[in-house]
Amino acid sequence: MHEHEHEHEPMHDQPPSHRHGSTRTFVRLLTTPLRALSRRRRSRFAPLVLLLLGLAITGGAYAAVAPPPQAEASTGVASASIKEGRQLYLKNCSSCHGLNAEGTSDGPSLVGVGAAAVDFQVGTGRMPARQDGPQIQRKRVEFTQDEINAMAAYVASLGPGPAVPDKEQLDYADADAAEGGAIYRTNCSMCHNFAGKGGALSRGKYAPSLDGVSPKHIYEAMLTGPQSMPVFGDGTMPPEDKKAIIKYLKITEQEASPGGASLGKIGPVTEGAVGWLVGLGALIACAVWLGAKAR
Repeated sequence: MHEHEHEHEPMHDQPPSHRHGSTRTFVRLLTTPLRALSRRRRSRFAPLVLLLLGLAITGGAYAAVAPPPQAEASTGVASASIKEGRQLYLKNCSSCHGLNAEGTSDGPSLVGVGAAAVDFQVGTGRMPARQDGPQIQRKRVEFTQDEINAMAAYVASLGPGPAVPDKEQLDYADADAAEGGAIYRTNCSMCHNFAGKGGALSRGKYAPSLDGVSPKHIYEAMLTGPQSMPVFGDGTMPPEDKKAIIKYLKITEQEASPGGASLGKIGPVTEGAVGWLVGLGALIACAVWLGAKAR
């Protein structure tokens, strides 16, 4: 008798688990419809039911992860601006870049280039281009800033890309100009000259002068790498370094030349030419004059 009670004693030591009971109930509720579908899998309505079930699951998942309607307003880009930008794009850009910015033989695709590329190219007058050539030159801007913003918003809606820098990114007041000069000389001076005066490249191309270029366009050029320029994204060159470079360029642009004539600040070529032509020429003239006087 005692042995029989001892034999069943472990059964009384296990307390009931409400959690396991709830799990079994949930699994039963989940598998019941699936079992019903399995029993009716040969029915002609089974594919339709499965399709509706898949659509319902997909719609629910999208509703769970989709941004709220206020997300568009928080980005600062309204749908009306995108529509206006598309109309401007179709009138002025689609002949080269395609009706959907997919690119053609006359122009590259604009999908994924970002708003910063549009603001730079159109805001500096390089686009729309007047004629094809080794390099698109800067010219008079043909659009207002609002129109440029609209086109930039439309292109940005086609795919993710660099955004137009905001006021905080362009505030270089506290940047380190000395560090910016070191970074600039390492990464930029071989093309743009140590003082930002520009320089010649191969095959008819050139690095333009940076004098008078706005901080926004300098920042956008580093972000997007127009034409022959490499791309300096934030992963390669942090925003702090970009601001330091901008400050160095603006200080260099405004500083006077303590040594006299700057000769364009284009390096030792002009300085050597002046030394040879003017200095040596003056010496030859003096030698001729002294020889004539000795006679």
